[in-house]
Amino acid sequence: MKKFAAAAAIMMMTTAPLFAAQGGFNGPSATQSQTQTQTQQGGFVDNNASLTTAAKVKDLKDDSWVKLRGNITERLSDDRYTFRDESGTVNVEIDHKRWNGQTITPQDKVEIQGKVDKEWNEFEIDVKQVNKLNK
Repeated sequence: MKKFAAAAAIMMMTTAPLFAAQGGFNGPSATQSQTQTQTQQGGFVDNNASLTTAAKVKDLKDDSWVKLRGNITERLSDDRYTFRDESGTVNVEIDHKRWNGQTITPQDKVEIQGKVDKEWNEFEIDVKQVNKLNK
């Protein structure tokens, strides 16, 4: 019986990635090898969060919760991207699990929610949620 349980556990661990959702950013400097397998996850959506702009983010306090609408235009590194709206650009950090199986291109309008992360003279948004908007 123990052998059966061990074999079943090993089989579950090795086949789980086959059933995971794919997603992420597909645009400038993104490559197929950088796309990773992810599982879909849910989370809290704050419909009362006020919409702000990329230009106003620099004036907010560290750890302020923000919601922005615009486009993710470029991958800067593994989990860092450039976000652009009508007011300008801001760097954002989006962990692989935050894509939730969505594939986003620079042409896709998105809504991001996250926290302002300020360190010395630099700042970015630590994104907790990415939602692809209908055009």
